[in-house]
This record gives sequence, C-alpha cells and structure tokens, in this order.
Amino acid sequence: MEYNTSRPRMIIPEYGRNVQKMVDYLSTIEDRNERNEQAQNLIDIIGNLNPQIRDVPDFKHKLWDHMFIMSDFKLDVDAPYPLPAPESLNEKPAHVDYPARSHAYRHYGNILKDMVKHCVTLEDGEYKERLVNAIANHMKKTYLLWNKDTVDDEVILKQMRELSDGKLDLSAVNLSDKQDLVKNTANNGNSNKRNSGYKGNRKRKKFKSNK
Repeated sequence: MEYNTSRPRMIIPEYGRNVQKMVDYLSTIEDRNERNEQAQNLIDIIGNLNPQIRDVPDFKHKLWDHMFIMSDFKLDVDAPYPLPAPESLNEKPAHVDYPARSHAYRHYGNILKDMVKHCVTLEDGEYKERLVNAIANHMKKTYLLWNKDTVDDEVILKQMRELSDGKLDLSAVNLSDKQDLVKNTANNGNSNKRNSGYKGNRKRKKFKSNK
C-alpha cells in the first residue's frame, strides 16, 4: 500500500493529488502545440472541479497562476496571462492598520457616535430635534446598562456635547425618567421572550392515557 507520506509533496493540496499528477504530466509532453492544448483542457477541468472559484474576479487568471505554481514554475506553455514570479509566493501581505477609534465613551458603541456625527450634518428642524432627543435618551438607557445605581442628565448632555464637538443644540432635549427607561427595557425583554415561544416555568398539563 502506498501512503501519502511517501508520495511527492502537493504544492497546492486544495486541488487534490489527481490535479497535481495532471500538472506533472503536462511537463512531460514534448509537442508544444499538444502541451498548450492539454494545458487549456486542464484549466477547464480545474474550473469544473472547483466551481466556487468562479466567484473570484478574473478567475481564469488565478487558475493559470495556480497551474504554474503547481508545476514549480517549470511548465513551458503559451499562457494568455503574464507568468507569476516565484518571488511572489514569499511576499508579505500589506500591513493593515487597525481602525483608529477613540476610546472615550466606549460603552455607547461606535454606531451611536456615528449617529451623533450624522446629526451634526442635518439641517435644523423638527426631524433633527426628534433624532437628537432619541439619541440622548438612548445614551441614557445605555448608560444605565453598566451603571444601574445612578445617572445624571447633565452628564448625558455633557457627553453628547463632547461627542458632537459642541455643534448640537441640546436645549430642547427631554430626557425620560430612569424608571421609565428601565421599565421599557424590561417590557421589551419580556415581549421578546413571548415572541420566541418562551414558556418560563409554566407547568404543562399531563394527559392520561386511555390504555
């Protein structure tokens, strides 16, 4: 029995050993025209065996590159694309900077901060006032999630001014009472349980069998 450990190494294992064998066979074909024809046939075979790669932009170019890589860059055929350089396999990926976000008021989340910035760009009017008021109350509700003992309306307004760089008019903001916010949060939680089929500790009726 022949074990995989004793077989030649597969350069791209995802394509399987049969594809690797076909690539190796291409290099043994002496007639160049036949070699070119069989290389094109092999590209079609690989594409059919791996239909998911068709979702990649310019997937044919990718398949030709992979075939040259599996031949250890020794395959001599007329490819419709530039040949990949062996050095390209050792290139390090480009550095991706971590998103630079402010650590201030992380408990509010980045989406809420973006909403505040969006409000700054809106024209003054009833819609903007209602949106600012809704965001302020949401900030107060979020504040209560991690500090349930106390919440000062002035603290919420001060933090909203800082998030908007002082560009929002908060004079018309009407913050709800703590009890109302907590009650609404609790009611929403119970409603979600009912909608999800939550049974709680309710006892089920036992039906006696006639047998």
